[in-house]
Amino acid sequence: MMNKHFKMVILVFMTFFVISFITNIIGPLIPDIINDFELSLTLVALLPFSFFIAYGIISIPSGMLIQKVGEKTVMVLAFGLAFIGSSLFAFFPNYELAVISLFLIGSGMAMLQVVINPLLRVSGGEENFAFNATLAQLIFGLASFISPNVFSYFMLNLNQSNVENNWFIDFFDFITPNHLLWISLYWLFAIISIIMILIIGFFNFPKVELKYDERIGTIKTHFLLLKNPVVIIYFFGIFTYVGLEQGVANWISKFLEIYHFYDPQIIGAKTISWFWGLMTAGGILGVILLKIIDSRLVLKVFTVLTIISLAFALYMPGSVALIAFPAIGFFSAVMYPIIFSLALNTLSENHGTFSGILVTGIFGGAVVPLIVGVLGDYFGLKNGMLFLFIPLLFILYIGFWAKPIISNKTIVNN
Repeated sequence: MMNKHFKMVILVFMTFFVISFITNIIGPLIPDIINDFELSLTLVALLPFSFFIAYGIISIPSGMLIQKVGEKTVMVLAFGLAFIGSSLFAFFPNYELAVISLFLIGSGMAMLQVVINPLLRVSGGEENFAFNATLAQLIFGLASFISPNVFSYFMLNLNQSNVENNWFIDFFDFITPNHLLWISLYWLFAIISIIMILIIGFFNFPKVELKYDERIGTIKTHFLLLKNPVVIIYFFGIFTYVGLEQGVANWISKFLEIYHFYDPQIIGAKTISWFWGLMTAGGILGVILLKIIDSRLVLKVFTVLTIISLAFALYMPGSVALIAFPAIGFFSAVMYPIIFSLALNTLSENHGTFSGILVTGIFGGAVVPLIVGVLGDYFGLKNGMLFLFIPLLFILYIGFWAKPIISNKTIVNN
């Protein structure tokens, strides 16, 4: 029998797709932004910084706001912020407004991240949540794979006289400056945001009763948890993972352009696309392995393989780098879910508040790429990217240090 909230599940899946599509486009754009706005590596790194710092500021207040005004209102507000940010940048494409716009878009995406998991659980049913959550992550990965290819499609087809009878391209040709073709993506984001607001308006949302473990605690509870060293270590586990992920993805295209002379609009974007695509594949493999092997062992082995892949990407010939960068995505895919689950399985209470603190760690995606950019300006991008080994070593440390109350259930220990 079809679930009565089947359409709501589809809406949540669409939201996962949009979050990923918008979030992971920054990396492919970086070489063009540097050239068109004449920026240093440090200044361009402030763009992903402004996007991801929103997670550090907005995530916990968003959880509190949802409990006051409801999921539907927060989703409309979130897509409204994304629309304003995208439109602002599309109408007035300059560096200063880009920083403001990306913060607004990032704030919207952070709000959506807080809404969608409890909404998916309620609309899809408790008994289907594990399957739906896995499917949602696959959709998230698919969007990350598609968005760099959309960028390449626009760059190859906009402002080209040989493209005929294509109303889609003609429309974006009309609204996009000829000297800033990549701005077309922000027009696209604005249009997608408006469409999502209209779609949400037609839905009657189910009442979401947050489980005890999903509820955001008081400020006092937050401060109490932050005094616990275990909480701090797992917070930095999420911080360093997202920093690693974005620190690689945001600099792949520029690295390949500088050191191997690959076209960032085609080869660079394609490599980033495969980075996200193989991350999805790695996530699927991780789900299988976690049914067989203790999660800490999976984390340790895959972290070592990620370290090796990063070394190959930085120091081997270009043909190897084209494989090694996507391999980083494949091997690092298991890190976020394992660190998150180890964290929650280490404390016996206040899981909702702890989850909120962990999600705030996503702002590592703001800090680490910025550090790489600053170091890259002083010592060269390749040497700047050596900093990425530090997050990897910290994640490896968690693999040895973690002592969860409950270990993942495997076939071996069942």
